[in-house]
Amino acid sequence: MMGYHAHSQGARWPGPRKSQPMNAVLNPTTRIYVDADACPVKDEIYRVASRHGLPVSVVAGNFIRVPPDPLIERIAAGAGMDAADDWIAERAGKGDIVITSDIPLASRCVKSGAEVIAPTGKPFTEQSIGMTLAVRNLMTDLRSSGEVTGGPRSFAPRDRSAFLSALDQTIRRIQRQRAAQPAPNQN
Repeated sequence: MMGYHAHSQGARWPGPRKSQPMNAVLNPTTRIYVDADACPVKDEIYRVASRHGLPVSVVAGNFIRVPPDPLIERIAAGAGMDAADDWIAERAGKGDIVITSDIPLASRCVKSGAEVIAPTGKPFTEQSIGMTLAVRNLMTDLRSSGEVTGGPRSFAPRDRSAFLSALDQTIRRIQRQRAAQPAPNQN
């Protein structure tokens, strides 16, 4: 089946891409990694990626339907608690884009140099991830102690618009960085 990858012997998968330090050279091709289990903007990602000719890895714990497109690969990472997160975090690096609302995954990917965007269009950056993670942990502790804290607000049309804008801006920024990067020495 074209574009399907799983962690089983004989299945095709690109192999691990180790995390890179922040000063690493950009990957030759930007890849968009989608934490897909509860992502409300998958169709928008497919459209933007197609327009820019970028490959997309749609990663979920189990089978998930994706369009029949050679640039879109479906990854069934396994049923483990953080299997999809681990799969993404092990591969995303400088020059890649990760789409997730999972704050711990966002933190791991930011540290590896990837650009990370929430489905609402909110970017996770080195400057913001520490506070975002701290607030998330505080809210988790409050909920576990019985405090009623409510949940995130509902996904709205303005979020979809903000996401499309953030994704397009991020792709263009990476393309500019890649264009400004000196060509590798061919000696």
